[in-house]
Amino acid sequence: MITSFMTTFMSSALNLSVPSLESSFGVSAAAISWVVSAYTISVAAMSLPFGKIADITSRRSIFLAGITGFGILSVVCIFAWNITAMIVVRVLMGACGAMIFATNNSILISYYPPNIRGRLLGLSVAGTYVGLTAGPVVGGILNSTLGWRSIFAVSAVVSLAAFLAAFRAVPHDRSSQAPDSDSGSFDTAGAVLYVAAVAASLYGMTKLGSSAYAAVILIAGLAALAGFFIHESKRESAGRSTVMRVSMFRNSRTFTFSSLAALLNYGATFAISYTISIYLQVILGLPSSRAGLMLIIMPATQAALSPLMGSLSDRIRPAVLASSGMGICAVTLLLFSRIGLTTSTAYVMAVLGLTGFGFALFSSPNTNAILSCVDQKDYGVANSIIATMRTYGQSSGMAVLTMITSIILGQGTLESSPKTDILTMMHIAFIVFACICVVGLFFSLARDKR
Repeated sequence: MITSFMTTFMSSALNLSVPSLESSFGVSAAAISWVVSAYTISVAAMSLPFGKIADITSRRSIFLAGITGFGILSVVCIFAWNITAMIVVRVLMGACGAMIFATNNSILISYYPPNIRGRLLGLSVAGTYVGLTAGPVVGGILNSTLGWRSIFAVSAVVSLAAFLAAFRAVPHDRSSQAPDSDSGSFDTAGAVLYVAAVAASLYGMTKLGSSAYAAVILIAGLAALAGFFIHESKRESAGRSTVMRVSMFRNSRTFTFSSLAALLNYGATFAISYTISIYLQVILGLPSSRAGLMLIIMPATQAALSPLMGSLSDRIRPAVLASSGMGICAVTLLLFSRIGLTTSTAYVMAVLGLTGFGFALFSSPNTNAILSCVDQKDYGVANSIIATMRTYGQSSGMAVLTMITSIILGQGTLESSPKTDILTMMHIAFIVFACICVVGLFFSLARDKR
């Protein structure tokens, strides 16, 4: 739970330091955006390889290495001498974050009975959303009083606490796959292909609309991803080691459709906070401090309800709960598409709370459904796939919003564009996201033949 908190706290807290980072390093906002993007892309690209390494060696060792690296690199960021160094260190922090994401839930459910798996995952998810809730508030206070470097200092301290707790509490383990067998070896070629494919496709996705080569890079990344699946399928058919067993998707309808549901849900909902932040500040004219407090409603609701929803998924079929949550998210996206120049803040706050409820109802049960489909020896890989679906979905959602914004507003800024045009952009975006959510609802329902 500490690691679930610290990784999301770091990301959400740092978002409020963008202006300070610009001033400190004397670079553009576009350059500073890579402080965030470099970490996100690195997490997505490295999660699966580290998940496989953890499965064939020791999850505890990879987990502790990730926490240690995250803490040390947080200290290095405090003394970053230029923007290039900061971005390089953030890439390395992403790799350490991938070690944590690939192993924390795997360790959690490996040492407790299956009948409380949902409750445990709910607590872990709660830690994630506590980080998202506290990040903007604490990060804003730290940045305004002590400067952006203090955020990394807090990250280092929390990492130390996580390491001490994990070192004492996490039992020693060893792989169930014999190290001298081919199934226990590591597919280096597949790992390199996967990292290149994910990094290229996510880079292309995030740069769509701002780079002439983004579409080409995106297509190349997606082609490499298809090549990765072909490569892994051939190796699995030949009985050789793989980074990911393709048969997990081929043989389990629940695993495949649950993963697709996660991808689409994150894609449909991730841009809500960003878009509503614009609405509150640009359309309604609220100060950023008040807008930030209102936006906390959604992750706070998720943090409060995730343990309960996780516990329910131990007694009620996860597919039923997750599909209900996905349906609620689709409804709230349509409700957001109705906001206008005179919409009350009470309406916005109510819909944010309802969205938080829907996502809490979806997240823990859906994760429970995915991890229930695999053997314990594949927990690391399955957990890594969940992390990748989350990152891919979030990047896709922002890419869709960026394209809609560029089509409606063109080269105009938010400050210079008419409010009616901004509202049109938001309405179209929320309707598109609602449609994506409905497609995700189909996959969520279709996973369970009952």
